[in-house]
Formats: sequence, structure tokens, C-alpha cells
Amino acid sequence: MSSNKIPASGSNPQQSNSSHYDNELQGSYADLHQPNSSFDSRDDYLNHELQIMQPKRWRANLPFRDYRFEYEDTIPAMAATIGKVVMVGAIAATFAGPLGLSDAFVLENVRYELLIVSFFVILFSGFLLPTANLAGTHGPLIPLIPIVVAAGGHPMAFGLLIGAFGLLLAISKGGSLLANLTSKGVCGGLLLYLGFIGTISQVKNLFAWAEGIGMAHIAFVVILLTIILYAVLENFQKRWLAVPLSCLLGGGVAFAMGAPFAFETAPGLPNMNPMYWWGEDTGWMLGLPTVESFVVVLPFAVLAVAMWSPDFLGHQVFQKISYPKRTERVLMDIDDTMTSASIRQVAGSVLGGANFASSWGTYIVPAAIAKRPIPAGAVLTGLFCLIAGIWGYPMDLAIWEPVMCVALIVGVFIPLLEAGMEMTREGKTTQSAAIVVFASALVNPAFGWSITLVLDNLGLIGSKERSANLTKMSRWIIPVVTFVILTGVMAIVGMLPGIPALLPNFRH
Repeated sequence: MSSNKIPASGSNPQQSNSSHYDNELQGSYADLHQPNSSFDSRDDYLNHELQIMQPKRWRANLPFRDYRFEYEDTIPAMAATIGKVVMVGAIAATFAGPLGLSDAFVLENVRYELLIVSFFVILFSGFLLPTANLAGTHGPLIPLIPIVVAAGGHPMAFGLLIGAFGLLLAISKGGSLLANLTSKGVCGGLLLYLGFIGTISQVKNLFAWAEGIGMAHIAFVVILLTIILYAVLENFQKRWLAVPLSCLLGGGVAFAMGAPFAFETAPGLPNMNPMYWWGEDTGWMLGLPTVESFVVVLPFAVLAVAMWSPDFLGHQVFQKISYPKRTERVLMDIDDTMTSASIRQVAGSVLGGANFASSWGTYIVPAAIAKRPIPAGAVLTGLFCLIAGIWGYPMDLAIWEPVMCVALIVGVFIPLLEAGMEMTREGKTTQSAAIVVFASALVNPAFGWSITLVLDNLGLIGSKERSANLTKMSRWIIPVVTFVILTGVMAIVGMLPGIPALLPNFRH
């Protein structure tokens, strides 16, 4: 592969085969592109588009020259925008409560983050690193935030350390290394757990909202109709339409049945001055961080970045399952995704945003289902976030439970369940998958992944043949070190159930 294209790396294990079909591609993407009418089906056209793309790393990737926009790209962009509003709002609100900040702060910071993220996803995923997934929000980190605040943690210090450690992991290729050491059984179990827990959570959220307005029956009707709609779309192989149609169905049925809804967020712009956000009497009302602020959040930052690998791995695996053969070149690159997420994290924290970055799951999962590469949808996601942040009204719709919950269920969590089941159909993968689910239920997915990585690579569960073919470094040294670091940090900050935090400062 020439120097201006994505090189084969540990990020994509299948890329060892990519050089074989590199030679088959005679000409550029623009030369090889054929109109939709040249193919027997839309699926054939989309598969061909994935197979002829030639993404360039740290070089300009331009629309129509290197990739095209298709109407399927609007689906992941819409799902991603909904997910971004919800997740950033959750992080800002989780900080705002203990810090005594108002709802107005949460709203303005979410708008600010939408503008920040629109720039970075277009720059990196749409232009410079087309195989880097969009830098989204670190959802698993939300339960840690009250502990961080109680310990005296500063959001800027926390964000800067996450960015710094993330860059170190990306430069050292640590993310792709850990991904390559994770078997199908471990991956499948992780996807099953995330899909199941996410689905249950959103169903509960929808019923809690419906009960809160005294109309619990609305939640039942919305979910029942969503199940039927999803099954029909599966039958006609139009699953990529699940997000917009489910949102339309959920919102329309709930409103028709009397659920209250109103557009309240007027158009406008947030304060764009970083000094406003980091002032002592404005924005976060915390001032700039001190050296002590960085010391306090250090273990949390280590844990946050350590939790990236299983998250990123799950997203890449979902692409591999959804894409046709000979598309290794366009698969999400874990190390490049870590690089873009880290840079975006540092910039966002300096500017005053509340986001903590990770791989953007509400984008990559629908994009994989629609059989679309990353860059075109990334540009549309940036555009949608920009419109939502400035216009305001789409934010109200995105966080309305009948729209938000069904979008996350059919766009992210049910597909993760399906992918997990697909990966655990054969051989002894079910052993590893069951242990991942069991251990994740005990603590969290990061703990479940790391301990099962050790057990699986040692050959205690899963395929003994696979374990025997691993080197000593891959079989136990790297997995054990990873497990010890993760578990040690969790013990320090008090994340192990029934065990008080080892450091008194984190016992709150």
C-alpha cells in the first residue's frame, strides 16, 4: 500500500489481506465509482462503494473525489446527533447537580459542545482521518462523575489528563494491541452485555417518563409498535431505516395519545469565550485548575482511558460483522480513533466544554448497518450538530423520551445484541462470552473485559488451541498487567462493590 493510504496495522487484524486486493484496484475511487443504476440492487452498490474506497491517512480526503454522500448517511448522522445531545446533557447535568449549577448552564454547555464537536468530526473523520470513528461521549464514565466532584476534581484537569493518556495509548498502539488479543468470545460477550443493559435501561427510562406524566400505557404502546416495526424492517432488509421511522412512530404515537410536548429552546448561540467558562464567577464557577486538581483526577483519568479499549473494540467488531468482504481498508482504525478523540478532548476541555470523549457509538453502529463508510456521515453529523446547536428546537425533540429512547434502542442496543449473538454462535466462544457478562454484571464492562481477557488467553476458558498459539507476552503478561492496572485503579476510587475506596479522599 502506498504511503498516503491507511497502512496495515494491529488496529485492523484483517488488513493483512488488504494488500492482496490493493493490487486489484486499478485507478482512484473516482475512476472506479459506478452509478447506482449499474448494479442489480442497492446493496450491491453500497458494497461496491465500500470496496473501492481508498482512504488517505493525514492527507486531504475530499467529497466526490474520495467518497460520496448517499441518503443512507443521514441515518447515522441523525442518530449520532440525538445521542450527542442526550449524552453531553447527562454529563453536564451530573456535574451541575453537585456543583450547584443551574439548568441554564446545562443547556448552554450542550449547545457549546455541539458547535465544538461539529468542527472536530468534520476535520478528523471527514477530512484527515477517514477511518477514525467520530469522537463522541464516554457514557460509561457518567457514574464516576459524582465521585470525581466529591473528591474535588476539576473538569478541565480531568479532560486534559484523559487527552494526554489517550494520546500516549494511541502513539504506543496500545489500543489496537489489546483489541488483537481479544477473542471472538470475549468480544461477543461484551456486545451482548452492552446491548442488553442498554435496552433494559432505555425501556425503564421510557416507562419512568410515562408514569411521571400519569400515562404509563403510552410507553407500552410505543415499545410494542417499535418491536413490530423493527421486525418488519428486518424482514424487508431495511433495518437501516429503523432510527428515523422509530423516532417518527414513537414521537407521533405518544403525541397523538396525549403526551405533552413543546418546543422551548429558542435559536441562539452560547458564550464562545473560554475565559467565561473557566471564570470564578461565570460558567463552571471553578476558575482554572491547580496542580492539586490534576493529582485528584489522575486515577479517574487512567481508568477512563483504560475503558476505551473494550468500547472501541466493540464498535470495530460491529463494522466487521456488517460489512462485506474486501472492505478491511475502510474499517475503523482504533489507534487513529484514539488520536482524534484525545485531541478533541484536550481542545474541548480548554474551551470549557463538559464532554469526555470516546468512540461515538450512536454513529458507528447505524453507519455499519447502513453499510456506509465513516467520512460522509461524519460531515453530515457535524452539520446536524451545528444546526441543532444554533437552531435550538431540534434539541427539545432529541431529548423527548418517546423519540430518544426508541432511537437508542433500535439504533444502538438491539444491533449490539444481534452482533454479540452472531459472534458467539460457534465453538467455545460461549464460555468466554458468559464469563464477560457475569464479570461485567459484578462491576462494569471494563472489569468484565479485562478479567475474561486473562482467563481466555491463558486457555482456562474458550479455545485452548488459540491460547497455545499465543506468545508469552500475549498469553498472560499484557492481559495480567491490564487487569491489575484497571482493578487497582477501581479499588483506589471505590468502584469495586462492597469494598471501600483504598484512598480516604474517595470515600464519599
